[in-house]
Amino acid sequence: MSSVKEEKKIKVIKNGPYMVTGNVPLAKEMITEDEKRYLLKWEKVSDYPEQETHSLCRCGESKNAPFCDGAHKRAACNMAETAEKATFQSKAEKVEGDDIILFDVPDLCASGHFCTRAGGAWDLVRERSDDPEKIRIAIKEASDCPSGRLVMMDKKTGQEIEPDFEPSISIAQDEVAGVSGPICVRGRIQIEGSDGTLYELRNRVALCRCGQSNSKPFCDGSHVAYKFHDKQ
Repeated sequence: MSSVKEEKKIKVIKNGPYMVTGNVPLAKEMITEDEKRYLLKWEKVSDYPEQETHSLCRCGESKNAPFCDGAHKRAACNMAETAEKATFQSKAEKVEGDDIILFDVPDLCASGHFCTRAGGAWDLVRERSDDPEKIRIAIKEASDCPSGRLVMMDKKTGQEIEPDFEPSISIAQDEVAGVSGPICVRGRIQIEGSDGTLYELRNRVALCRCGQSNSKPFCDGSHVAYKFHDKQ
């Protein structure tokens, strides 16, 4: 008789790790440059073994990264959740082009750098909306944003222009900045706070794993300033 599979979910454990359930695929990916050094791209490094549950470090001190090894018990960082529960759309700024709208919530920035190449996503939408190739690049930059800070919408249909992700988790390594990056969650996996409340269900979010974010459990780019590297 087959066992009942658990829901795909990430539970923030108070003063502890992220508990991932539901046999979510886990991989390591690199943020790197394309062949022309014009745009950035995601490059898969490896897959982690398939498991029904994962316990992922969020204090930045584990010597078995990305997995928890109990280091949070002696970690100096404050692990309290501080992120707002407001929805993305309630906080988003808008940049309008002829055919698309770029929604932007700067507080969600995880310093993935994708949005700054080829003129930058904002100017590409605002100033180059008559150029299909530039708009294609702007959409690509927004779609590659690990945190979902940037979201494109088709003005005619009112539909978000989003990648069709299967539920998965990527442990980012940032070759461009020379640091270890956040936990990238894709495909609308539910994230539950340590008090049982649910965060907004989104296609892309980035979770802090350096322990330094001021918007926990979400990444705010502190790993770059902190020069975070996985412990060995």
